[in-house]
This record gives sequence, structure tokens and C-alpha cells, in this order.
Amino acid sequence: MCGIVGVWDFKNKVDKKRLNQMRDSLEHRGPDDKGTYVDGSIGLAQRRLSIIDLSKAGRQPMSNEDGNIWITYNGEIYNFKEIKEDLEKKGHKFESDTDTEVIIHAYEEYGEKCVSMFNGMFAFAIWDSNKKEIFLARDRIGQKPLVYYKDQDKFVFASELKAILLYPAVDKTIADEAITHYLSFGYVPTPKCIFEKMSKLPPGHYGVVDKKGNVKIEQYWDVHFYKTIKKSEKSHCKDIVKDLYEATEKRMISDVPLGAFLSGGIDSSAVVAMMSKISDLPVKTFSIGFEEQDFDETVYARQVADLFGTDHREEIVKMDAINIMDDLVWHYNEPYADSSAIPTFYLSKMTRKHVTVALSGDAGDESFLGYPRYVPDKYEIMSKVTPGFLKPSVSSFGKMFFSQGHKIPLFQQIGRKFDLLTMKEEEQYFEWLSNFNTYYKNKTMNQVKESSKQILLQKADKYKAPMLKKQYFDFKHYLPDDILVKVDIASMAHSLEVRSPFLDHNLIASASRIPWKVKMKNLEKKYLLKRALSGILPKNILYRKKAGFGVPLVHWFRKDLKDVSYDVLLSKDASSRGYFNKSFIKKLLGSHNRGADHSHKIWSLLFLEKWFRKFMDGEK
Repeated sequence: MCGIVGVWDFKNKVDKKRLNQMRDSLEHRGPDDKGTYVDGSIGLAQRRLSIIDLSKAGRQPMSNEDGNIWITYNGEIYNFKEIKEDLEKKGHKFESDTDTEVIIHAYEEYGEKCVSMFNGMFAFAIWDSNKKEIFLARDRIGQKPLVYYKDQDKFVFASELKAILLYPAVDKTIADEAITHYLSFGYVPTPKCIFEKMSKLPPGHYGVVDKKGNVKIEQYWDVHFYKTIKKSEKSHCKDIVKDLYEATEKRMISDVPLGAFLSGGIDSSAVVAMMSKISDLPVKTFSIGFEEQDFDETVYARQVADLFGTDHREEIVKMDAINIMDDLVWHYNEPYADSSAIPTFYLSKMTRKHVTVALSGDAGDESFLGYPRYVPDKYEIMSKVTPGFLKPSVSSFGKMFFSQGHKIPLFQQIGRKFDLLTMKEEEQYFEWLSNFNTYYKNKTMNQVKESSKQILLQKADKYKAPMLKKQYFDFKHYLPDDILVKVDIASMAHSLEVRSPFLDHNLIASASRIPWKVKMKNLEKKYLLKRALSGILPKNILYRKKAGFGVPLVHWFRKDLKDVSYDVLLSKDASSRGYFNKSFIKKLLGSHNRGADHSHKIWSLLFLEKWFRKFMDGEK
């Protein structure tokens, strides 16, 4: 696991000293080793976190025998030994036992098609001096990041945006559209970036950059939900356990200490169950909780740890809310509104004291329909049963009855819910996801908001069933742009590698072939996964209410973060950005302190303004 950077300067030789500065800005991603390769206008560099083959033979950037192909690579290829055996039979010679060298020889043998062979999480760049091309690739689901910048003079890429900003004459023009997307989704969706001239390579894609600076992006993998198979529930359940076991076994290959995150939820508990079957030694497990009892779930994690006899550690976090936000703003590179990054950050910090690799339960919800939003609420159901010609009247009456004259936040919320009646289900899903509605300062920003909705609707066009529209969007954006960004950044900030068996592309493909009505029977979330794990996990773990990895923001913005939220969001600097109506901010903060819960909106705004100060104003 590593941090990578690279430059193709079309007009000048690469400054090695500057390239090293870019590389070392990612030291947290790779504290064990570092390397740089410069050849005129081409420069590649890497910071290494040693996991497989700890010898110096694994140093990067790495080349083939002839020195005409060079790679800088971040990730793990779990099936590299099998690929290596096949390549050796074809006459390829290896000098190390690293997956890095396997990628080089697979590229030599198969060219761009090599990416389809890899089972793992990865982002890499290959300089092919014969073709005068840079070949970029990113794993299927998007576990490992790759950001790039292009103008007429240069092409620059890195694991994190902050490294690119260190290269001279990088255009830092803000993309207003990205601000809107952030406020809609809580993140800037791929391939967009907060800066106009930067992009993210999408998951399941590769790119080729030629000597003229042209960038060709091609998709090599996608998730499909229309190739379903008919089997008995019992057969599906056997397949799920088998796939999860095999995916877990692959991810336990390591030359350094390994453990697991354990929240006490279904997914992380299932992974720990599989690890306990595979390992001869007690699995090391890690959990955190908060002082606020309604956000502390360590009792469930402890139960699972006792059940499987794990070597369990837990901490109750005492929040330093102000300083943690500054740390998060720096590490996340772009505005990022998912506050569950806070416990993930603390959990990673604690876990890294004991192991270098941790397994997690990420992506179980996307494959097996675990989110509450997948279950229609009463307003969505009302929308289905209400005849089309009556919907506008029912919607208007509901909004008038509940909203007008009412200052009770619950009534106002119910009134807004009646808007859902006149929307398609995919539009309802967008409204559920969206943090903001009409709070921008000018009409232009409101118009741009519609493009956020189009991102969802365009993805939804692929399927007829509303459930599949939601699920496909989550696989294309919510999972890679929110969940996986959260885990990658929080873990790598502490030089910890995190692997998730539920992200195995074979497991995802297998789960995608199960009809959604089998996975969610009678609107019960994760129905089939629970059936598969019955007998492995206790009922009170399988059937307890889903809590998520929440934090007590609602309390913090009335206590620890109250003053800073007022000071920052109502400051002259924040007002001068030109995005928001100051009176709206005052009303939002006041309403929250009077009892309404606007904590996630306030967190989104506060993170955005803090990001501007750090990355645009140069605040230390």
C-alpha cells in the first residue's frame, strides 16, 4: 500500500527536487520506503507501506529487465501468485516476490487487457518508453484513488490532490458545479473534482496518455443486475458463505500483523467469523465508542469478540472536535461531508498501534440491500397507490396542512415530504440523498443543482426497477466516492491498510445475479444475507436495528462546536465566497440550537469553509 505521484511535462525537464516534495507530501501513505525515477520530461515517485515482500526488491518505481517500462503502484493484487505462475510459463523472469513486478510483466504480455486479470485494489501508472505513453488504471470498485491534472503544458497525477498542488503553475480554479454536487451528495462525484482542470479516474477504468497530451479513458468492468439466476434460498445462502469465505481468505495474505475492524454489525461480524475459521490464532479485533451512550455500540462488538474468542481491544473516544476537523480537512483533500469519517479516523489510529493491515465489512449494504433508504417509507408508498391525476392535489393539501403556520420542525419536515408524491422514485432518492434544497445565494447555483440530480438520473436510466436504479447509483457513486474514500483516507492517514472481503469483485458479481426481491423479502433489509449467516452469528446481532457508524454531531454543535460554527460560518471570509445567503446560515444555526437537528448540514458547510481556508487561503 502506497502513495504515488507522476509528471509528464511536455515542455520542460522534470525537477527531481520538486517531484520528491510531492512524493513526501504522501509520507503518511507510505512511511517505510521511498523512490523516484526521472528521465527528462517523465517523473515517477512513490512512498511505500511494506505489506508483501518486505525486502528492498520491492522498491518502487520499478522497471522491467530492459528498463523501458516503469511503474509506480498503490494497492494489493490478491491473485498475483497465480498470474506469476502463468507468466513464468510464458518465459517471463522475476527478481522479486511482489505483485508490483507481476503487473509489469502482465502489461508486457497482455497490454491494456492486463487489468481484467487482477483481483484486488489498485491504482497504478506505467510509463512505456517504447510507445511514449502513460498507462493508468484503477480497480473495479474504486478502493484506491487516482487523481490527475492536465493542461497544455503538463499531465500530473497522484494518489491525493494535495501532491498535485505542489507542482508549479497548477490552475486552482474552483469548479462551481463541484460545490453544488458536494452539497447535494456530501462529496464531489467521480470523475469530477473540486478544481476544474483536475479529474478522478473512475473505478473500473483505465486511461492512456499519449505524447500529444491526449487522454483516452476506457471502461473495462461494470456491475450488472440484469443477469439474474433462479436458485433456492438455501443454494443462494451456501454460495454467499462460500464466496465470503474465499474472499476473506485471499485478503488474509500478509507479511505483517493483521486484524479486523469490529463494530458489532452484521458485515464486520461476518468477516470476523470467516477470519476465525481461517486463522489458527485468535483474530485481533478493534472497536471504538463514544461517551454519549446513544452512539456507543461496543457492547455488540464485545459480544461477537467473545463468541469467536478474538484478541479484542476497544477505546471510548473523548472528542477533540475542533482539532479533528482540521485534520480531516487536510487529509480528505476535497470537501467531504460524511461525519462517520471521524470514528473511522479514530479507529484507524487505534488499530495501527497493533497491526498494519485490517479487514472491514464495507460494501455489504450495497450488495445485499442493507440501507434503510432502500425500504420505501409511507410517503413513497402513498405515491405508488395514489392515482397520477390526484397526486398534485394531495401533495398541495399535505404541504399546506403541515407546513403553513407551523414552527414545529417535525411538521415542517412532514410537509416537505409531500413533495415526494409528484416525483419518480429515482427523483425521490435524490431528494433523500440531497443535503440542501434552495439555500444558494444566486439562481445560477440553483440551476447547477439540477446537474447533480442528472448524475443520479442518468445512472438510473440503465434499469427499469426503482430498486436497481438506487443500487446501481450507489455502486457507481455512493460506495466509491463516499464510503471507500472515507476508509482509504482515514486509514492511510495512519499508514494502515484496510481490505474488505465484500468488495471482492467475484462476490459482488455473484450477489448481483441474485434477484433483489430474494435479497430483500417482505421489505426486510439484508433478508438473504441474514439467512445465510444464521447459525454463524447470533440472532440479536443479525436482527438488531442498523445504527451505522454515527457520531454525536447533534450534541457537539450545541456544545463543543457551537462557537466555532457561528464564528466560521458567519465570518466575512465565508460570506465573501458568494455561495450562500448569510441570513439562511443564521436561521439554520439558530434552529439547530432551539432543538431541530441540522447537524449534518452545518457539518457540510463548516467543512466546506474550512477547506477553502486550508487549500485556497493557505491557512496553516
